[in-house]
Amino acid sequence: LIGVYTNRLGERWELQLKGSGKTPYSRNGDGRAVLRSSVREFLCSEAMHYLGIPTSRAASLVVSDDDVWRDQFYNGNIKKERGAIVLRLAKSWFRIGSLEILAHSGELDLQRRLLDFIIQEHFPSIAMNYSNRYLEFFSTVVSETADLIALWMSVGFAHGVCNTDNFSLLSITIDYGPFGFMDSYDPNFVPNTSDDEGRYKIGNQANVGLFNLSKLLQALKPLLDARQKQLASEILQGYGEHYYTRFTELFKTKLGLLGENKDDNYLIAFLLKVSLPC
Repeated sequence: LIGVYTNRLGERWELQLKGSGKTPYSRNGDGRAVLRSSVREFLCSEAMHYLGIPTSRAASLVVSDDDVWRDQFYNGNIKKERGAIVLRLAKSWFRIGSLEILAHSGELDLQRRLLDFIIQEHFPSIAMNYSNRYLEFFSTVVSETADLIALWMSVGFAHGVCNTDNFSLLSITIDYGPFGFMDSYDPNFVPNTSDDEGRYKIGNQANVGLFNLSKLLQALKPLLDARQKQLASEILQGYGEHYYTRFTELFKTKLGLLGENKDDNYLIAFLLKVSLPC
């Protein structure tokens, strides 16, 4: 993260470099990025924006003279590639993992301070003196995460690595790694060559979203009282219905279906099945 920029419209953007080098969080990696993945992130984040899907944006791409060594297909065939750096923007880069790691290490005071900061900066509808502000925050993240994944599915987008560190607390699409778009409908489509078990296949994205939100709830529990924990669990239980409702709305719009008909869901499921690969 290199700074915060406020544009002439008063919009606040956090500026982040991807591929600029080693950081305290690079897990002993080199912290670099190759040109091919940088171009893909630049193009896809901009495409997603113009598709109307909440996303980070790309401001610039700079090609590096440094050589970067990568095993592109994870088959032991390491090759030298051209490096690059992307300057990318988002309203916030905080993720579910940002709170999860603090809860895991028992840094509850810091977690509370960070959570209050995030709410104050990015959730203006939640009053800071509201005793249920963390509960309201969780409810918002649950519903907006369901909305985001439904939008992904409506354009056939598979993120590729849907772990808690790649899920934004603002429910925007971040960290374009091994993503992909389906050419034809296939619920087993996996764009990540290292995902041998298909955990992040496109047909499992909604379930993985639920898993990540359950990890968020687990991280928040030390900050909630008994009643709030119960209410938060009920909110999480409503995730599936919220996702299914939004998914249905989006596909009805794509098909031009007006009003409500008991056969709408059957028609959507039938058309998806028809387009399955042989």
